[in-house]
Amino acid sequence: MRPSPILFVDHADALGGAERSLLLLMTFLNHDRWQPHLVAPPGQLADEAARAGIPVHTLDLPRLRGSFRSPPDWWKGAASISRIARRIGAALIHSNTVRAATYTALACRLAGLPFVWHMRDFWLSEAEPASKWGDRTGKWLLCRMAAAVITNSHAVAEHLPSSASTTVIHNGIDLTHFDTRNIAANDRATLCHDAGFHPAAPIVGMVGRVRPTKGQHSFLHMAGQLAETVPDCRFLVVGGDPFGVGDDYEARLRALCSQLGLDERVHWTGQLADVRPALEAMDIFVHPGAPEPFGLVNIEAMAMGKPVVAFGHGALPEIVAQNETGILVPPGDAGALTESVSSLLETPTLSQRMGQAGRRRVEKMFRIERTVAELESFYERLLTSG
Repeated sequence: MRPSPILFVDHADALGGAERSLLLLMTFLNHDRWQPHLVAPPGQLADEAARAGIPVHTLDLPRLRGSFRSPPDWWKGAASISRIARRIGAALIHSNTVRAATYTALACRLAGLPFVWHMRDFWLSEAEPASKWGDRTGKWLLCRMAAAVITNSHAVAEHLPSSASTTVIHNGIDLTHFDTRNIAANDRATLCHDAGFHPAAPIVGMVGRVRPTKGQHSFLHMAGQLAETVPDCRFLVVGGDPFGVGDDYEARLRALCSQLGLDERVHWTGQLADVRPALEAMDIFVHPGAPEPFGLVNIEAMAMGKPVVAFGHGALPEIVAQNETGILVPPGDAGALTESVSSLLETPTLSQRMGQAGRRRVEKMFRIERTVAELESFYERLLTSG
């Protein structure tokens, strides 16, 4: 039987969590049953997909400040997606991001194909909007136009008007990629040398784009408190600005680091193509940011056998098993965050047990093979019911 083409659409030229999840989905789909194609602008996402053998159709999808103010771009992009879908004989079009969904919804109407909206965020905008009316209206329209809606967590589903009929499919990772046996034995020593850390120093770290929502400022305040009680502790801040926001947040973080007297204790890695060596170097992984719609890096840290300490909001309670694979503290309680990290530093055997339990939890719940199996079942139900 000829595989059914699925056309995936993403607006990003760089790799964020949504794009890395998409690459895994397209790669691990059963290609005897499904043939993934990708619509995306030129850039890192398109290049990585092409290297994985995924047919790529490059197309810029510019930001729409409102479809009524940008009808030419909206119509042109949607018409192009529609033409690509018809040319490859797509069975459906799967939108991976909010901006892509605004184009895909119209493209599916033009092509007469099912529109699958994969909602991976709480809001239609990057940050929580000041006025919720526009957000609610936009979500209602997209849900009405979609043949089916997928979310990456129950936390995201609760933000949609169609939450009762939404399919939740948690993100997954390729566990073989995060097998510590595939990490060079001297990676920690190399990182400590580059950072100027003593090889035996306990290391607490975080990973995320350098954005206020990721909570680097909270991490630094926690580091400042820990430095007073655990003076030999060192800290890793992993991440950069892959989407080129270009504001002054990182500069303000560096200034805060100096104000807290942490310049010799904090190492900034910048954006890394491979976060595994940094995760392997950490003794404890901290997620100090705003509520996450999922938070892929948390399961990556757990797969590397690291206990997770995080604020217990968003999708984190769906990922971290409280007091089993990590510790979730009341949202915004910086003191509790610091205390939890300190307690794990004081009891390394507990920290190691939590890390081992985290690896087992990922093996059971967050393997990419499980995610793909759920997605393929979803496609079969959608296409047979239509």
